[in-house]
Amino acid sequence: MGSWFWAPEYAQAREVCTRLAGLVYLLGFAAAVHQFRPLAGEHGLTPAPRFLRAVGFRRSPSLFHLHYSDRAFGAVAWTGVLLGLAAVLGVVAALPLWAWMLVWLVLWALYLSIVNIGQVWYGFGWESLLLEAGFLVIFLGPAHTAPPAPVLWLLCWLLFRVEFGAGLIKLRGDSCWRDLTALHHHHETQPMPGPLSRFFHRLPGPLHKAEVLANHGTQLVVPFALFAPQPIADVAAVLVVLTQCWLLLSGNFAWLNLVTIALACSAMDDRLLRFPAPEMRDSPLWHQVLVLALAAGMLVIARHPVRNMLGRHQVMNRSFNRLHLGGTYGAFGSVTRTRYEVVVEGTPDRSGESGWREYEFPGKPGDPRRRPPQVAPYHLRLGWLLWFVAISPGYGRGWMPALLRGLLRGDRGIRRLLRHDPFPDEPPVLVRARLYRYRFADRAERRAGRWWSREPAGDLLPPMSAADLPG
Repeated sequence: MGSWFWAPEYAQAREVCTRLAGLVYLLGFAAAVHQFRPLAGEHGLTPAPRFLRAVGFRRSPSLFHLHYSDRAFGAVAWTGVLLGLAAVLGVVAALPLWAWMLVWLVLWALYLSIVNIGQVWYGFGWESLLLEAGFLVIFLGPAHTAPPAPVLWLLCWLLFRVEFGAGLIKLRGDSCWRDLTALHHHHETQPMPGPLSRFFHRLPGPLHKAEVLANHGTQLVVPFALFAPQPIADVAAVLVVLTQCWLLLSGNFAWLNLVTIALACSAMDDRLLRFPAPEMRDSPLWHQVLVLALAAGMLVIARHPVRNMLGRHQVMNRSFNRLHLGGTYGAFGSVTRTRYEVVVEGTPDRSGESGWREYEFPGKPGDPRRRPPQVAPYHLRLGWLLWFVAISPGYGRGWMPALLRGLLRGDRGIRRLLRHDPFPDEPPVLVRARLYRYRFADRAERRAGRWWSREPAGDLLPPMSAADLPG
């Protein structure tokens, strides 16, 4: 291959990018260890075995079509945790090229197997983003080989789609992005606010408008500069990283920001990322052929996201194939103006007239006196889905009855997903789900110890016993 194929000046970029990718895999598999089985395991809210019986391998490629059990799932998830940790620590970077590719291929295949049977719990854009980024990392090569430029270009192309797609969907979607008022609401109504979200929400209106303008610039203009000569590409990558850090501070968006930062680092050359790199050599011909085949294949499927971005009816976070490659991304094409929360309660009183106690979930707002926690880059799937249910109850039609049934049984798996179970000794006899309108506390309320102010907004589900629930 000619000198154009190699990019030794991006060796440090590859090192940072791959270690961050390993960290995100580690987080993804760790979340699966803790959450998947109560959500989608054999006795979960949406059981994976039932899903596997209903769909074939072609519709949902997964190793679990060979066999699923909670024990087998645990082995897969813990394998992913260990391999992700090895990537973070740099152990994988010291392996021979073939072993490097095998480890990253196994990580990708195992996580793909989980995502494709995860159903509604894995329907988030950052799942596909991790899979696509992780697939490209397979071909980057270990530390003792020169980074192949085509793979770095593909990583930048992925970052371009993430940023530019998100910018377009905002302009085409909600009018508040066009009149610069989106952040008058977003910090308060986002899915899972963080410790500083109230501070960001209370910033002056003109500063909110400046934030929106900066967001438009970063997502609609800066991505084109990623393909410019250095040092322009370095500047563009730094602007993306700074924006993502701002988002990390202002809310909890799982590992979306971390993956985006990893992709941005792939555009930074050694003038920005300066630390010692081992002596490198060109990779063998078979690897070069694989890289060119990868580039050709990604070029072919690029027509789908390009057509989506240029089309009049752009969609967000859509995968055009079951391998989650060449997808389209974006977020918050619409911004909710009012925050509603689902509050689940139980009572030991069979009449349902008294004794109602609230269940607390780890990340979502509940107790008005509790400060919003820092969750990201970890992902609390049940809390996110409950935010969607508060917007439209139809999101919970397939699993809310099972959640309430699990609480009535005192199911151990469901209880592990809670922050606080008000019935530690004996489960309740009735449960219900209520809607509350939440807003950030004003100064006087904050001085009284509250982070939120809330008022009832109606019943989502009336009091129910186990006999009232289907299934």
